[in-house]
Amino acid sequence: MREYSIREAATADIDGARAVMLDAVYRDFGTGYVPRWHADIIDPVPFYVTPPRHTLLVAVDERDGTVAATAALDARGPAHPPNPRWLAERFPSGETAQLRRVYVRPEHRRRGLARQLVDGLLEFARADGGYRSAYLHTYPHSPGAMGLWKALGKVLCDEREEVPGGGSGVVHFEIPLA
Repeated sequence: MREYSIREAATADIDGARAVMLDAVYRDFGTGYVPRWHADIIDPVPFYVTPPRHTLLVAVDERDGTVAATAALDARGPAHPPNPRWLAERFPSGETAQLRRVYVRPEHRRRGLARQLVDGLLEFARADGGYRSAYLHTYPHSPGAMGLWKALGKVLCDEREEVPGGGSGVVHFEIPLA
């Protein structure tokens, strides 16, 4: 059985974290790198490492030291557009811990890594003291995502059903901080 360490990303982890994230957008989402959506993937340090209220966590395979999974948190609420206006108003920047980039390499899935990383993000948000809510959005076809997020929080909006034309097809969640 493999063992993993969950930790804040160090300088030595950045390239591995970037690779996990890029692999996910190409393999799992099929979009590839889209600059307006993925600038934080190319250079995660100014988005998640440098700002004091943001974090990038990694799960590192103790056997070979590779980054097996990532999860990030920042204080940016969902923007309108492309998200529904009411979501942007409900989750304002500065008060919202937005969970992002929760990705696990396929060969490391089904080991609880995403859950451990999310627990770490929520612990980080609670310790900050300035966040009043935790928000995220996911694509329903992302491997394992819907089951995880439904177990941890509640669906606020499924764009496929609630936004004219299906919106961007994402599902928005709120995760309790308490």
